[in-house]
Amino acid sequence: MDTTIRNIDERVYRALKARAALAGKTIGEIVNEAIHAYLMRPELSARRGSLRDLQPESYPKGNERLSEEIDTVVYGA
Repeated sequence: MDTTIRNIDERVYRALKARAALAGKTIGEIVNEAIHAYLMRPELSARRGSLRDLQPESYPKGNERLSEEIDTVVYGA
């Protein structure tokens, strides 16, 4: 996919270009590797937890029958 990336620091781009040349790779290959490495970082995947990991929360006192009251409103008595 052809993409334009704007606002890259000029010094960073020059360093990237030099490192890519030394490695015999294109800038696109190096950027793809960097993005892939960033996305595979454990702290990012840990934040993406599952809905199954959520713990239920208790209703405040006085709402013990809230679910039944909602059913009455929604579905009738």
